[in-house]
Amino acid sequence: MTMWKNMTVVMASVVVMGWLSWVVMGNPVLHKVGGSKGWINNHDVNYTEWSAQEHVYVGDWLLFTFDKRYFNVLEVNKTSYENCIDRDFISNVTRGGRDVVQMTEAKTYYYLSGGGYCFHGMKVAVHVQQHPAMAPAPSMPVSASLLPSLTSSCVSILLVNVVYYVNFLFMDGSCLLSFS
Repeated sequence: MTMWKNMTVVMASVVVMGWLSWVVMGNPVLHKVGGSKGWINNHDVNYTEWSAQEHVYVGDWLLFTFDKRYFNVLEVNKTSYENCIDRDFISNVTRGGRDVVQMTEAKTYYYLSGGGYCFHGMKVAVHVQQHPAMAPAPSMPVSASLLPSLTSSCVSILLVNVVYYVNFLFMDGSCLLSFS
């Protein structure tokens, strides 16, 4: 009976650690490029304004909705973006007209539609930031750096608990979870 109690405590600790990291890191958000209008050749959509109003973080997703018979989505570098060059692109995001791409690092991503549509405004620069909870801490004096943050303290306490219970399971060199 004690074995199951210990296993339950270990599992609860793991679940709490997972939940804590989920809360701290935030939930990924799906951003529909262009809002309700999507990725279209329409002067009513200003992708620069749309991008300026979005808060996109590492782990978030961009959703491009468009008619793939006419448009495409190409990830390009800054020079290609500024000059609407649709050759030598980084990647072609186009798949089926409802395409998603995950933002994997903090940087500015540049997308455009080829075939001349970029010259009519079908391009967007998306500034992706580290999630505030993930951002590196600013440099501090030595005395201040000794004070751990709440998040790292919680994670440390949980890790100590897990290590304690795992060690407890293997007392005297034999595993208490033996199923033989």
